[in-house]
Amino acid sequence: QVQLVESGGGSVQAGGSLRLSCTASGFTGTIYRMGWLRQAPGKEREGVGAINCRSGSTDYSDSVKGRFTISQDNAKNTLFLQMNSLKPEDTAMYYCAARRVIDSGWIYWGQGTQVTVDS
Repeated sequence: QVQLVESGGGSVQAGGSLRLSCTASGFTGTIYRMGWLRQAPGKEREGVGAINCRSGSTDYSDSVKGRFTISQDNAKNTLFLQMNSLKPEDTAMYYCAARRVIDSGWIYWGQGTQVTVDS
């Protein structure tokens, strides 16, 4: 059974930092790509960034570029999201997602972890 388990959310003052983690287990086949998405109350879910698990290449949404960094520990099947210079508009539920090469789009999702940034 595939599981993605996020951790590391919480409350922080604007300008502060948080580090989210997502540990994957139960995959059959290689994880091709992992990413972070977020959803604020009353808004649609949006992509934050993603990583190609083979090459390590990353991409980010314009709203977080330069402030957020995605990294991975392949040995531990763990994905990280380092969030610096946090803004109140970063407040959202953050989700980890994954897909294999054969999958079309994000197939596997974590339960989410709440990030709240106070002004």
